[in-house]
Parts: sequence; structure tokens; C-alpha cells
Amino acid sequence: MAKYEKQLTGDFDAVLSRLFDAVMNGSMSASYEDGSDWEANGVRCAVRVFERYSWAGGNRVSMNLTLAGYGNRLFLSAITSGGSQAMFWKVNTMGEESFLETLVPVAEEYAAGR
Repeated sequence: MAKYEKQLTGDFDAVLSRLFDAVMNGSMSASYEDGSDWEANGVRCAVRVFERYSWAGGNRVSMNLTLAGYGNRLFLSAITSGGSQAMFWKVNTMGEESFLETLVPVAEEYAAGR
């Protein structure tokens, strides 16, 4: 498992769209599996689940992206899983970390307030 969390500043829909595109364009085997959206009293939450094939691990890796926001104050949590082939402990998590890295440059832009 690999995890990336960051406070961001920006338009919720624009940030979500850029993150989505970064993940989908970051790997030719990436696929969008499903998502969920929720809003109440100005608070928004979007969950997106992606998968891709990991050449390093020879298996599929999933990533859960959650974006929560109130106005232009946003919080991103992205967690990957499934990159290990071991039965009792995690080994070879390079595929998970690589998948996660597809969205980091975009998140860092919004974390810096650009």
C-alpha cells in the first residue's frame, strides 16, 4: 500500500478533472472502475477508483482517490493497493508507488496555490 495526502487550494471540479486526467493519461492500462459523489451544506466529496496493470509486479493495482472540499479548500487522499504477490507480507510495492505518482505533480501544483 502507498498513500499520498495533501491539502489543496482550487476549484473542486477543475482539480478533480485534472487529477482524473493525470491518472488516466499516466498509464496506457489505467481504467476508471467507479466513483461516488456527495454534497451537503457546501461540503463536497468525490471518490474515484482506478485500476491498472503493473508490469513490475505482474498484477493489477488499484487506487482510491478521495477529494473533499469546502469552497476552494480541498483535501486529497489517494491510496493504492494490490501490488504485492506475497501471501503473508507485502513485497514489491513498486507498482503501487508508481501508480500513485501519476497524480502527484498535479496535486503539488494545487498545494502550492497555482
